[in-house]
Amino acid sequence: MNNKDFPEVNRSAEKMTVDGEMESPLAREDAVQSGDTQETSAAKDNLEREHAGDDGSEGEINTLKQALEKKENEINELLDRIQRLAAEYDNYRKRTSREKERLYSDSVCDVVSKILPVVDNLERAIAADVETEEGKSLREGINMIFRQMSDILEKIGVKPIEAVGKPFDPELHNAVMHVEDDSYGESEIIEEFQKGYIYKDETVIRHSMVKVAN
Repeated sequence: MNNKDFPEVNRSAEKMTVDGEMESPLAREDAVQSGDTQETSAAKDNLEREHAGDDGSEGEINTLKQALEKKENEINELLDRIQRLAAEYDNYRKRTSREKERLYSDSVCDVVSKILPVVDNLERAIAADVETEEGKSLREGINMIFRQMSDILEKIGVKPIEAVGKPFDPELHNAVMHVEDDSYGESEIIEEFQKGYIYKDETVIRHSMVKVAN
């Protein structure tokens, strides 16, 4: 009996050979284990790549946080500088405004002090005794001019200092005479020789020359 008598067995044997060699069960097991190892290695590589990606994203986030903190610090510094500049400008504006007001006040007082002698002469002319009609008419004209001058002075904040009947105030009055008279109160002004003027109730342009009793 030979192989020719079993053709089906021969075909099965042919299937079990690879390139003329018999494929053993151990060979098949090694092939399976090799495939599993390759798959495990590939999964491990993928996992490492995923972890590497996570580490990279975390690094980018930290970098962005640092950049954001730096920008916030720069903004805070700029804001602080702007606030300090605004405060300095406000102080400068207030100081400049006060200086302008002081210069204006000084200018007004200086100009008015030059005009006051003219006002004094107008008052003297009005107080003079006049008997003729022509003199009375002239005095009326002078009185009109004096009223106009007084209105102008009042509009710019200049007004006469009250004296007669008021207590003596060295800030406002200049006492050139003193008398003892029980009919008047203590340190009472009883006569005014020259009218004083004050600007906005703050700056004395000229002190009143007065006589003080007691």
